[in-house]
Amino acid sequence: MSSFLQKRSTPNPFTKPYALSPRFSSALQRPISIFTRSGLIILLCLVVFLGVLLPWTGLPQFMFQNSAASLSKWRDYTLAEAVSFVAKNGTVIVCAVSQPYLPFLNNWLISIARQKHQEKVLVIAEDYATLYKVNEKWPGHGVLVPPAPDSQTAHKFGSQGFFNFTSRRPRHLLHILELGYNVMYNDVDMVWLGDPFPYLEGKHDVYFTDDMAAVKPLNHFHDLPPPGKKGRTYICSCMIFLRPTDGAKLVMKKWIEELRAQPWSRAQKANDQPAFNWALNKTVGQVDLYLLPQAAFPTGGLYFKNQTWVQETKGMHIIIHNNYITGFEKKIKRFREFGLWLVDDHVLESPLGKL
Repeated sequence: MSSFLQKRSTPNPFTKPYALSPRFSSALQRPISIFTRSGLIILLCLVVFLGVLLPWTGLPQFMFQNSAASLSKWRDYTLAEAVSFVAKNGTVIVCAVSQPYLPFLNNWLISIARQKHQEKVLVIAEDYATLYKVNEKWPGHGVLVPPAPDSQTAHKFGSQGFFNFTSRRPRHLLHILELGYNVMYNDVDMVWLGDPFPYLEGKHDVYFTDDMAAVKPLNHFHDLPPPGKKGRTYICSCMIFLRPTDGAKLVMKKWIEELRAQPWSRAQKANDQPAFNWALNKTVGQVDLYLLPQAAFPTGGLYFKNQTWVQETKGMHIIIHNNYITGFEKKIKRFREFGLWLVDDHVLESPLGKL
């Protein structure tokens, strides 16, 4: 991911030039081509001038480095360095992205930029192509925590690659908490319609949203909901806010434990969300948990499928999640139908610009 000198006046040496000889003066009036001997000398002098004076100009030197050195710099960029760079007021917003999701990343960033929170966004790249692209367009706002998973399989829901991709999430979040920062995690198939931070009231450890499409009362309780048929809750692991407390760290550690206990298999085809729910259920008495209001943070199964409810809660929606559907093209099509695919007409509002 955000992503970031008072000059002392000096006399201009050209305000009172020395008198020039007629021959030299006429030479100056002739155009100089860089392909002539004089042009090449001037070009060489300019290169030397920049090389000597660049460290004193205050300009970002990475702009003048060769591409190999620049790529090496971002390969060595650590999560601690990246969080320190982008965090604002002790808070960072993170997402985890592989190359196929770059259009969704851009769409999500446009919506965040409209709420003036883009500078605290950190993109955790899950492949080197994404790392280099983000930092090429938005230096410092992309980081990769090695080893990188297989980007060719990480995008298919239910696959082992997808499991490996999403199971890294709690480790990233725990690391950020241990560095002392508040952290919000979002999947990038989300769109912000408003500012979520006023809803993060109080000093709770973990804030989350319900993934169930059943309509709740507007004044519903904010405790962890009761378990469902599988003996656990159905909380979404795609929108989480954590404070750097012992309670939040405990939930992340338990999430990691549950993922290890429930590895992916062809029969199971697990993802990270059940493990997150087990972690919440098993720490419920030890951690201060807070369920965010459904009207502000609806699941896709409610927002995109219950237009009566959408009209009844108009003006209350803050973050919309395009879940309950799989496939890039299907997600984009649905976003377009609801006027939420912003990349088509507003791509320049993204810090990444046009990809």
